[in-house]
Amino acid sequence: MPAPAAPPTRDHPGLPAVRGRLPAVLLMTGSCLPVLGAVLLAPVLPRMQDHFEGVTGSAALVPLVLTVPALSLALLAPFAGVVVDRLGRKRLLVAATVLYAVFGTVPLWLDSLHGILLSRVLVGVAEAAIMTACTTLIGDYYSGRVRDRYLALQTMCASASATLFFVLGGALGAAGWRAPFWLYAVGLLLAPVMARVLPNPTTAGLGVSTDSGPGPRPFPVRRMAGLCLLTVFGAVVFYTVPVEMSYLLDDLDVDSTGVIGAVTAVASAATVLGSVVFTRLTGDPRRRLPVLLLPCAAGFLVMGVADGLPLLIAGAVLNCFGTGLLLPSLLTLAMSRLDYADRGRGIGLWTAAFFLGEFVCPLVLLGGKSALGSLASAVALLGFVTLTVSAVLLPLARRTAVPLPRQVPEQR
Repeated sequence: MPAPAAPPTRDHPGLPAVRGRLPAVLLMTGSCLPVLGAVLLAPVLPRMQDHFEGVTGSAALVPLVLTVPALSLALLAPFAGVVVDRLGRKRLLVAATVLYAVFGTVPLWLDSLHGILLSRVLVGVAEAAIMTACTTLIGDYYSGRVRDRYLALQTMCASASATLFFVLGGALGAAGWRAPFWLYAVGLLLAPVMARVLPNPTTAGLGVSTDSGPGPRPFPVRRMAGLCLLTVFGAVVFYTVPVEMSYLLDDLDVDSTGVIGAVTAVASAATVLGSVVFTRLTGDPRRRLPVLLLPCAAGFLVMGVADGLPLLIAGAVLNCFGTGLLLPSLLTLAMSRLDYADRGRGIGLWTAAFFLGEFVCPLVLLGGKSALGSLASAVALLGFVTLTVSAVLLPLARRTAVPLPRQVPEQR
């Protein structure tokens, strides 16, 4: 009787040779490009509004210039994942980075608001491919604790770059509302370096069996469905402070842009600190999730009852520390559930879920504010909901632990 086949592993000993730290730097930089699209134009929206004030519906269309790439990314990331698995990770990343630069700089020469909006939709298409490919390549190139550290670093870079891009957008905006669009040209500098430096992961190099069995290999829908739903909620939790902090400060009669910028920077630093602490955690990522939601919930509750600036800052720092732990934990858990052949599609779905949560976050808080009468009350309610989600996950985590991938030599 033949010996039973060994169970598939989601980490593999034959990872491609990744020499030095430049590949990781390129992947981290690429992961920041969608963040650039999300915050770069925020400081110049009033100037755009003035420029297009004669266009019918400009009051609604100009803000969409900032937000529509995130919606486009959320809708198209699953399709990007399919292309990643079929076309190849590196090839798609290089092509998408070039298109990101092309579509991103188009508004420099357009004077049609509708044309600019179309270009922003196309930027979102490129961002979906870039984010999916970068995250998938991190899973391909690295394994074990090293991979977890790079996934956490991806979160840290995104949080830190958001503050940097906001400042750059404001500085360039002094030269006119079109000037920040020049930053998208960075894609033309990154693409050739990515093409030269990043190795091509192959199934042969990864030690993955090409025997698909008697029929097509099904995608693990059940493994990913619940996690993607939880990721949508996690993204709402993650983006509440960055999106709503200025409004919460305004409700406390704090309207100084310097104070708003300082508080945002402190909260971003707490997110980075949480990501650093995540790299020190060990054990089953699913068992940690209920615990990691607790500081997020506690931060919301403190913010909801804050009657002054110090208490509001304390709640924001506590919440952002928790989200710095939560986001890489969700991403690591997603990565641990995917084999090489499924990784592009799986990460595409996870990316779509995360950016869908970013898009609905302000809508959720707006609905809560309308129902309860104040934004602070809506934030407090979100804190109670987060506590409830933690309580629901706790028995599930104890009863159904996710098998940890087989440990392999770490790629440094």
